[in-house]
Amino acid sequence: MSLNTIYATPLSLFTDLYQLTMAYGYWKQGMTERKAVFHLYFRKNPFGGGYTVAAGLEQAIEYLQQLQFQEEELHYLAGLKGSQGQPLFEEAFISYLRQMWFSCTLDAIPEGTVVFPGEPLVRVTGPLLQAQLIETPLLTILNFQTLIATKAARIADAIKGDQLIEFGMRRAQGIDGALSASRAAYIGGTDGTSNLLAGKLYNIPVRGTHAHSWVQAFDSETAAFQAYGEAFPQDSVFLVDTYNTLEGVEHAIETAQQLQHLGFRLNGIRLDSGDLTYLSVEARKLLDAAGFTYTNIVASNDLDEHIITSLKQEGSKVNVWGVGTKLVTAYDQPALGGVYKLAALQQQDGSWEYKIKLSEQLVKTSNPGILQVRRFYDTSGYIADMIYNELESLPTQLHVVDPLDSTRRKAIPQQTSYKELLVPVFDQGKLIYSLPELHSIKAKVKEEVSQLHESIRRYLNPHSYPAGLEESLHQYKTELILRLRELREQAR
Repeated sequence: MSLNTIYATPLSLFTDLYQLTMAYGYWKQGMTERKAVFHLYFRKNPFGGGYTVAAGLEQAIEYLQQLQFQEEELHYLAGLKGSQGQPLFEEAFISYLRQMWFSCTLDAIPEGTVVFPGEPLVRVTGPLLQAQLIETPLLTILNFQTLIATKAARIADAIKGDQLIEFGMRRAQGIDGALSASRAAYIGGTDGTSNLLAGKLYNIPVRGTHAHSWVQAFDSETAAFQAYGEAFPQDSVFLVDTYNTLEGVEHAIETAQQLQHLGFRLNGIRLDSGDLTYLSVEARKLLDAAGFTYTNIVASNDLDEHIITSLKQEGSKVNVWGVGTKLVTAYDQPALGGVYKLAALQQQDGSWEYKIKLSEQLVKTSNPGILQVRRFYDTSGYIADMIYNELESLPTQLHVVDPLDSTRRKAIPQQTSYKELLVPVFDQGKLIYSLPELHSIKAKVKEEVSQLHESIRRYLNPHSYPAGLEESLHQYKTELILRLRELREQAR
């Protein structure tokens, strides 16, 4: 599914102004073709959790495939003025953009993979101007979908095999927010969505019931249920809490019994308010006593992984969960906080100069080098991730060092099985990656999360998964920080 299906307007200007001003500056300095390496990563797992789920790569790929400035966009850029009223960009630069096409090499961690802070989700290698220019759109796409996929995976873990439906379209952050959230939520573990356009575009199963207004539009609740049941004899889920919930359950049962001659099947009842544990238990008793043991009990009403866990611990009989607001808006954490940092620049002799961003906060100090992520595993699951520089040879004995606490280290036994997480996607602008089906990405998430120890998956004070720098990379980074700080002191 191409982004052009959704957006008729070209997306090359879908970026921050400072990306273009930096691009112009590189062009003025003759640096446009200088080879650079950037890494896109995040600094902290969202929601106070122990893991994150990568998502959004397919849309990022589509964006890069279409990255070319059209005449209308170039006309807009040519018309921008500086503070003194002069053109912001020279006409020759506009001409350069007219001929530009995406020619970078890009490696990425596939969608649906569990990932951890500091690990490059994307590594971009190519002309400095291009690699800089794509920062904002990559962050926009990957940050949001990764955030929502992670939230959905946490909720899917909480429901313990029940059905999970995403109901959040009406509370989402605009049209694109709703579509992106439906896609990412499905990757993370939802079984369907109420969003029809997302269903069409992404082939996600669509699900829905009816609103309270349907019941209010009839003289009685029973009449409303009967009319809906006659319209959908095989697909009815009745919303039973418009007036009195347990009376609503009784009316749903009466309607189902009256419509048996139509071959009617009461697929479910929905609870949208009140004490969901008590009401679901009592509703289950009524349904079972009437012979409707197959009927699902659907719950909605501002649910998230914490509330669902609590309801299950209380003995709730809900077995289908409709989650909306707190899923599609990532209610308890509105942004992932992913960043995009320069890590290496190629010199005239072909060698690489490694770059680092210093900060008073260690967590904001970037990692230098051309980085890869190696994941170690055994028969019990994933045991550690190691970020290392691909251009440097590795020692025989490997140690993973926590970048925020160098005293925390994990030795990796020799012969431990591993896999490299960053895989080739673009080779000098040519797509060489086979995009997986959305359903297979969803299945991958379930398998990936199952490979983590339960202590890492828990919601309150999760155990920290060992993910960090290879020891010699950590040592090099430390020496580089000290050297740069010394040079700064000497320059004062």
